[in-house]
Amino acid sequence: MGKKSNRAVEHYFSVAPKCDERFGVVKTTLRRRRFEFLTSSCVFSKKRVDLGTRVLIESMVLPEKGSVLDLGCGYGAVGITAAALNSKLRVFMTDVNMRAVRLARQNVQANRVVNAQVRCGHLYEPVKGLRFDCVLSNPPVSAGMDTVKEIITGASAVMDAGGSFQMVIRSKIGSKVLPDVFCDVFGDCEVLARESGYRVLLGKLGV
Repeated sequence: MGKKSNRAVEHYFSVAPKCDERFGVVKTTLRRRRFEFLTSSCVFSKKRVDLGTRVLIESMVLPEKGSVLDLGCGYGAVGITAAALNSKLRVFMTDVNMRAVRLARQNVQANRVVNAQVRCGHLYEPVKGLRFDCVLSNPPVSAGMDTVKEIITGASAVMDAGGSFQMVIRSKIGSKVLPDVFCDVFGDCEVLARESGYRVLLGKLGV
């Protein structure tokens, strides 16, 4: 989630990455459950579930029922874990990267998750008209801080009253700026977790 080259941005924040596909498999334990994810080149963190994503997954607070959105899902670790933890949830996963979306759909099936679906498109466009009780995001910081801010400011338009927005950030990058954006949108910003240079920020939409 640090500053990367334009080539790195193209890898995972492009609609149709041009690099050749080189597949891999990540086997890991998340929230005491075993998962296996098919990955590929031009998709974020293809060799392992990155630390920021892991911190978000281990600390995320999910509703007992309702709908959850994993925005910028990559190959699907966050959304698939959320769906596996609670079969009563309806989990939507979105990404602008068509390759990531294809992998996420395969991983939903491979991990036998029946309450999740994956949609392709820019930020909230694929779920326009839907409302969520929880929005989760490990944002594409390499795409620029304006994109990260857009994710935060756009969240309230797709959230139900009382819903939560949870985003993992690098402490050195966004900890001084992004909490203010949270406060502007949600009226407050809570630090849900701190670990190894990452923070998970939590905002709640007022009733």
